[in-house]
Formats: sequence, C-alpha cells, structure tokens
Amino acid sequence: MKTAIVNLKTIVTGEWREPFAQGDGILMEEGIIKKIGTLSDDDLKDCDVVVDADGATAIPGLIDSQVHNTFGDYTPRQKTVGFLESYLHGGTTTSISASEVHVPGRPTDPAGVKALAVAAQRCFQHYRPGGMRVFAGSIILEPGLTQQDLRDVADQGVWLAKAGFGGVKSPFDYAPMVAWARECGMITTVHTGGSSIPGSSGIWADHLLAMQPHVSFHINGGPVAMPDGDFDRILNESQIAMQVCTAGNLRTLLKIADMAVDADQFDRYLIATDTPTGSGIMPLGMMYTITHLASLGRRMAPEMAICAATGNNARTYGINSGFLQVGKDADVVILDACVGGTQRTALGALANGDIAAVAGVITDGVPRFIGRSRNTPASEKNVRVAVSRVVQDFAAAKH
Repeated sequence: MKTAIVNLKTIVTGEWREPFAQGDGILMEEGIIKKIGTLSDDDLKDCDVVVDADGATAIPGLIDSQVHNTFGDYTPRQKTVGFLESYLHGGTTTSISASEVHVPGRPTDPAGVKALAVAAQRCFQHYRPGGMRVFAGSIILEPGLTQQDLRDVADQGVWLAKAGFGGVKSPFDYAPMVAWARECGMITTVHTGGSSIPGSSGIWADHLLAMQPHVSFHINGGPVAMPDGDFDRILNESQIAMQVCTAGNLRTLLKIADMAVDADQFDRYLIATDTPTGSGIMPLGMMYTITHLASLGRRMAPEMAICAATGNNARTYGINSGFLQVGKDADVVILDACVGGTQRTALGALANGDIAAVAGVITDGVPRFIGRSRNTPASEKNVRVAVSRVVQDFAAAKH
C-alpha cells in the first residue's frame, strides 16, 4: 500500500537532539517511510490513501517497552480481551514483552521457560492486534538454565531475556545468566525496585551493577522505587537504560528525567507503562506519562518527552520504528488538541498536562483508523481521508 499524509503543521521525529522535521507531508510505501517534507502532485498521484491532517501533528507511533502480554490479545491478570488493540487507540503502535510472567501456572523449570518464550514469540510473529506490532517471547531467567539453553531459544528467534521473577536465592545469581543472554545477542531486562509478586526479591543498584543488563525496568518503581541514592549510581557507573513507567512512582519518574537531561544522557531514558498488572489496563498510559513529563518536568518540552516514548526505545531495542525518518517503519500517529480544551495544538495540550486527541494511527503504512480514537475526545482539526482507492473509509467507531 502507498499512503500519504498531507497538510501537517508539525512533524516530531522521535530524535530528541533534532525533534522536528521540515515540511508538511509524509509518504509511505510497502510499510516504509519514503519521503518527509513537501509532497508533490507526482508523489500523490498513485497513492492508495491520502490523509488530510488539516494542520495537526504527526509523531512516531509510541513504543511501550514493558507490556505484560501472555498469548494473543488477552490479559489473565485483568481478565480482559482486546487490551492491545485498545492500546493502539491510545497511539501505541509497538509493544515489547516484559516476559510472559502472568501466564496462569507458568512453568519455572528450564524446559518450561524455554517453551513458554518460544511459544509466545511464535504467537505474535504474524499476529498484529488492531495493527500493532508485538515483540513477544522474553525468556524468564530461572535457576538451572545454561548458556546452551539460551543459545537454543536465541536460535529459534527469541531475543529478549528477563531477570527478576526467577527462583534465585539472591539477585546476584542472575549475573551469569544475564551475561550468557547478552553473549547470545539478546536484549536483557531486569525488574528493578521492590518485590512486585510473592516470592520475588527487591533489586537495587548493587544488583544491577553486578548484572549489567541493557535495561533497568521501571526504575521509578514497579510499583516500589529504589532508594534515591541508587539512581545516581546507575546513571554514572553504568550505561544501563533507565526505563520509567506509568504504573510507578511519579516523583522519582520526574527526578530521573531531570538527572538524565542534566547528564546529557537522555538517550537512556525510556517510557513504558508496565501494564497490565495490578495497576490495571492503561490504553492511554504512554500518553499520560508524556503529559506528566511535559507539564511537570523541570526542563522537558513535549517533543522531548515524545522521543523518550519513541526513538529512545527504538534505539535501545534495535528496532526499525520509533522515528519519522526515511527508511524507518511506517508507524505514524496523528495528534491534535482535544475539542473543548484550552489549547489548540497537540504539543500545547501535552505541555498543559492534557492528553492529546489521537486523530489517526497508521502502522506498516496502513491506516488503522482516521478521524477519531475511541479512547480520546475528538480532535480540534478535521483529520480525514481525502483520497481512498481502497474499499474502506478507515473511520473508527464513535464512543
């Protein structure tokens, strides 16, 4: 499919050092961004769909880098079907597994955790709920796993490994397993802070520095944060990415943001939701965290907060989305101010502490809905499909 968006007022790139792109249009073909700038009549003449943004804002699709999926679009923790498709209506176009720890009666033996990771990875290999891309199958590091076990699952396509929910005697026991996973080319993640489920241990700076994972999950608390002094150690004594989540401690979320900016280490600051968990289902969780940063952060412009939810995640995990740049995956969200609010632009609304209206979501170059999200108020601008050569109007059901 060849798709274009025209009449954009603002294009947020996802790259925090250069957060804006020039021009008012985006051209996508076969799932890839082909051009950003001003689109010519020649660019548009053979498009299957042309979306008129009416002066709204385009951002990269949000990447939720900590989602507790199981199999399919179902969360047993909250007994809900369809939560991922609902997250797409909040602007999340990619979800990354935080491990399938909430599978009822999940196995804890080496053969079982290997099978669980491979099964979850296969489940979402071609399944895209609502058009969302889901990177599933994060192997849970349990006692008894060997380096060969991790090679086995890596050879089958599993590239995520999670420490923190295993039956180890001490969190320090994860260090060799994390090292093995890294040697197998996996992205390694670690539960951080107080215990969140019975039987798991609190994990603090000493443990993280011994393990050296790629990502410290919910460093602001999931739901209980580390001691404040530990944040400085992670920032200055490692290159571990510092992921903050909606279902965590707001005070420390803002504190870590200020520290990352002051240290010129903002690439390492990632946004996620850490849902569905006991905190529930949050289709607008990514958006809420962006508003918290943009409206309460000491020096956080809304476009910079958006980068923490898009490009920073993409760079850390090595995926091809998260940026509005030529050659990147064609995952685009159209935002605007909500009808009835005090602001007139999406970025103005976020800086004011309001959510933005999601006026359209495109994934893999395919419009998933245009005009109205079922999870946000309507947009100020009349975002619409101006041209469609396919038998679909892409309008979402009104709530």
